[in-house]
Amino acid sequence: MSIQNAKKTSLMDNLRSRLEGVNLRQNGIFLALIGLVIFFAATTPGAASITPDNVSNLVMQNGYILVLAIGMVMVIIAGHIDLSVGSVACFIGAVAGVFVVRPLEQDGWEWLPVMPWFIGIIAAILVGALVGVWQGFWIAYVGIPAFIVTLAGMLIFRGLALMTLQNSNIGPYPDEFRAIGNGFFDKENTLGVSLGFPVDLNAAALVLTAVGILALWFREVSTRRGRAKFGQAVEPWVWFLIKNSMLAVMIGAVGYQLARANGIPYLLILMVFLIVIYSLVMNKTTFGRHIYAIGGNLNAAMLSGINVRRVNFWLFVNMGALAALSGILITARMNSAVPKAGDGFELDAISSVFIGGAAVQGGVGTVTGSMIGGMIQGVLGNGMNLNSVGIDSQMFIKGLVLLFAVAFDVWSKRRK
Repeated sequence: MSIQNAKKTSLMDNLRSRLEGVNLRQNGIFLALIGLVIFFAATTPGAASITPDNVSNLVMQNGYILVLAIGMVMVIIAGHIDLSVGSVACFIGAVAGVFVVRPLEQDGWEWLPVMPWFIGIIAAILVGALVGVWQGFWIAYVGIPAFIVTLAGMLIFRGLALMTLQNSNIGPYPDEFRAIGNGFFDKENTLGVSLGFPVDLNAAALVLTAVGILALWFREVSTRRGRAKFGQAVEPWVWFLIKNSMLAVMIGAVGYQLARANGIPYLLILMVFLIVIYSLVMNKTTFGRHIYAIGGNLNAAMLSGINVRRVNFWLFVNMGALAALSGILITARMNSAVPKAGDGFELDAISSVFIGGAAVQGGVGTVTGSMIGGMIQGVLGNGMNLNSVGIDSQMFIKGLVLLFAVAFDVWSKRRK
């Protein structure tokens, strides 16, 4: 081997050792998100993409897609896919309308009394779980591929949504119901007034933002210590500090802009709750480990004694419940259940998961990664709208982003 080749090899080995423990896929999409935010802040007229009102709208307009992405990443990690979530969301929005509003022109529902809004929401989510039971049965116990079952479900539940709506819209909804998709925590700034804050700065939003940043650092430091304790590879300290400092700054900037708008949306609080719960499920529970095992090597998972049928069944029950929650959120946001609700939601959710680093073959992916992928899509679409990019060009660009994200996943696997 020549001296020059030896130097090149030594340089690459040194670089690999320095990057040991760094998740290049996850960190790459995080840096891509920051790059998009900076790009649109510089190119939109008057930096419109980072104004308080736009940041608030961006959070609320993408929440229901992120809810779907949480369930979808679990399904994709296990090696399946769900094409029905948009139709299920539309159907459950209509069901919630029947439960909570049920206008007189909805023939055939006279026997069902109008429910209080919170009972109606719970009942609608249970109906979504029953949808998951239906699809999970065919997938897990009959053995029909999820692609076929959910493709059929996309047609079945869109049809049921149209039957339930009877070619009309259902609304308006009670104010408490609407607040799920449009409300803000302490919008009146009661805390700020009592503390003497400026009237245009929501104190509750600042407090929640500070708590979120502290929780971020606590989790990351605890995770790092735990990995080091068991001899697992950890990120270099320099990158660890830089990455989490950037993330803390981003959270702080978003929180500050929300404080200048109407405060923290209830939808964002719900999203943080779901992200924490489902991250714990995937990383700390037997069910989560079984999902990764099934997607990583199905035969090995079966030989190790994992009840693959049961895991797959509950995966789709969970997906049905989350699709129902997404349908309730979009209905609350629009203050109406409409026949076209949920169109394309399945494609947005699937794209979010793959852009967020999930592997096409299954076995790889994270809840936080799919959230970042969803935010990349949201920021990209919002920025292009503000720059008056045509819908045709937007579809072209989004398609390229998805293609390149999957291509990067395939390339990185071949490199390994």
